[in-house]
Amino acid sequence: MSLRLDYVAGVSPAKWLRAWADRRPDLPLVAERVDQSAQLDRVRSGEADLAFVRLPVDDEGLHRIALWEEAPVAVLPKDHPFADADALALADLEDEPRAPEQGDPAMTVELVAAGTGYALLPHGIARLHHRRDVVAVPVTDAAPTRIALVWRVERDDDDIQEFVGVVRGRTARSSRGADEPAAAEAAPPAKPSPSPRGDRRSAGGRSSGGRSGGSHRGARPKRRGGRRR
Repeated sequence: MSLRLDYVAGVSPAKWLRAWADRRPDLPLVAERVDQSAQLDRVRSGEADLAFVRLPVDDEGLHRIALWEEAPVAVLPKDHPFADADALALADLEDEPRAPEQGDPAMTVELVAAGTGYALLPHGIARLHHRRDVVAVPVTDAAPTRIALVWRVERDDDDIQEFVGVVRGRTARSSRGADEPAAAEAAPPAKPSPSPRGDRRSAGGRSSGGRSGGSHRGARPKRRGGRRR
């Protein structure tokens, strides 16, 4: 017998796998990455017991706990005039072509590298599909995305609740009542994850360089040379 956990690209469940293995060696936790388009299929069918999903989702028949936010980034070719910006606003990108969005984010990033335009992605996705020929720049006023943990209402047993406790930081000696209730939407929103500025070059393998400040419509990011056509 095992507990089955699905997760979408951009989520790294390693710390919860380690914590669970320490706490419940009698019940292995088997994790599998799934496509975002099918993130609820295995949960609803019973093939997976829980899943880290990217909102929004249709949560009918599911418990859902909203966890952390993902900061949005613009993925740009490494030689793009905005590639050296510390941050961008949506207004900075309004005249820029956007790469055709593909079902596979890796293909979207590949089109960015080919010069078809920029992509707006969650930072975790951009980091997962990093390439040497693109960079990721934070977009300060784009809407963040959020990761949530979901499970079926009829599967809400002690094992599930123990894993929920691991995700929410409860120790083995803590009781469920010492934490917020684990029912759907019962938890307050988690604090947004830190700005990716410190590793914003992760999609291109470079550091941020130590500049500060963002951009806005009245002060566009510094460009190198003329606008690319």
